Amino acid sequence: MRAHLGDQLVVAAPASGAVRRAGEIIALHHEDGTPPYEVRWSDTGEVTLVFPGPDAHIRRPEREQTAPGSGEGPEFPSAARQPSAAAAGDLGRRVATERRRRGLSRTETAGRARMSPDYLAYVEENPADPSLATLVRLADALGTTVASLQGDGIDLPPGQGHALLHPQLRDLTPEECHALLSTHGVGRVAMPGHDGRPAVVPVNYEVVGDTIAFRTAPGSVTAAAAGREIAFEVDHVDEALSKGWSVLAVGHARVVTEPEAVRRLTEHAHTSPWAGGEREMWVSIRPTSLTGRRITAADR
Repeated sequence: MRAHLGDQLVVAAPASGAVRRAGEIIALHHEDGTPPYEVRWSDTGEVTLVFPGPDAHIRRPEREQTAPGSGEGPEFPSAARQPSAAAAGDLGRRVATERRRRGLSRTETAGRARMSPDYLAYVEENPADPSLATLVRLADALGTTVASLQGDGIDLPPGQGHALLHPQLRDLTPEECHALLSTHGVGRVAMPGHDGRPAVVPVNYEVVGDTIAFRTAPGSVTAAAAGREIAFEVDHVDEALSKGWSVLAVGHARVVTEPEAVRRLTEHAHTSPWAGGEREMWVSIRPTSLTGRRITAADR
């Protein structure tokens, strides 16, 4: 038996031949493609080391053609399989964003994914159509999933995968919480709205020292946070491994009015508000409480 990354390992029932279990081969232990394989099972999402028995066989997906310099196929995709420029560009941007988020260089990522740095640059910067095997290696190198890189399920709420067989939920220290907040990202502000009803609104935020800051517009829902004690929440869900964490900051919000402080925040902001429009009002939160929790696999 020989396999490639991205192939499916199918285990059939001995008597009927019906598929009993199937999973994607995400890692090989021998260059010639012989067992054992690391398989991510489609029914549980778990990854296990498998030594296939006589009831198992390999199912190979249709191979895609790739780009010049990849060393993985003909130079250009066929016209029938050529994706739209927008879709391919989105894939490249997702790869580049995930790589930078993890602090990896192209050379480091290419080494982990067993491809040339030139081909990785091509994928990030051009309307490329990588093979499934290439996407599997890239996703594995970046600690994410092929579906995430392709943008599948972008309109669905996160966390629809299976729970871990033996999950462990633990509290985070304030130091861990502050580290997870990182320097910037998207979080949620929870507060009473203009009509007195609870409101939760996502915002782009920055972390400066021990202060969280976000931009809004006067008269907006989030502008009502100023002068109140509010909650601010950030989280991350790893769909592939059914792991995740959340951090909750509680503190008094105020409008930043000092010209120098406003200038400094504006100049050093990592991104403009995704919602667009004129949002020149900065609101800061200095947490009086910083708590969090993380779900991981239990040590056994």
